Amino acid sequence: MKLPFGTTRKREFAIEMLRPDHAPALARLHAGEFTRAWTDGEFSVLLEQEPVFGFAAREVGQPKGDPAGFVLARQAAGEAEILTITVARARRRQGLGWLLMDAVLRELHGQRAESLFLEVDETNLPACSLYRRLGFQEVGKRPGYYELAERGRSNALVMRRDLR
Repeated sequence: MKLPFGTTRKREFAIEMLRPDHAPALARLHAGEFTRAWTDGEFSVLLEQEPVFGFAAREVGQPKGDPAGFVLARQAAGEAEILTITVARARRRQGLGWLLMDAVLRELHGQRAESLFLEVDETNLPACSLYRRLGFQEVGKRPGYYELAERGRSNALVMRRDLR
């Protein structure tokens, strides 16, 4: 089918629970987005821990290959935290961050968690906007937390969302 100039096909994504065997694909995606990327060994160890869980987003009809994005979280004693979340650059602005965070929030609701924390680079305006739309509020700041290859260091905003 030929699409008129300037239109794009809306992509659909399926969300699936992460498993330790996803670790190599997660490491590849993470390496493309973070200055200090986590290794497949680090992902594998995390995914084998009981309080750690996560979700991957895959384009419907593309079950093989690396996910378009993923989120990794940990929950203990009623509090949860996002360990890392990333969406491939080519897949941004398609709602994947929202889908991944929604999956985490649903899981935490089922686990009866009370709050969810995350840290975000204060210069990452799209992510900050997403988290605010999801009900997160800034509760702190970590000066110089992120190392950015092109700009040196950046502050992390610590954000929290109450889940009850």
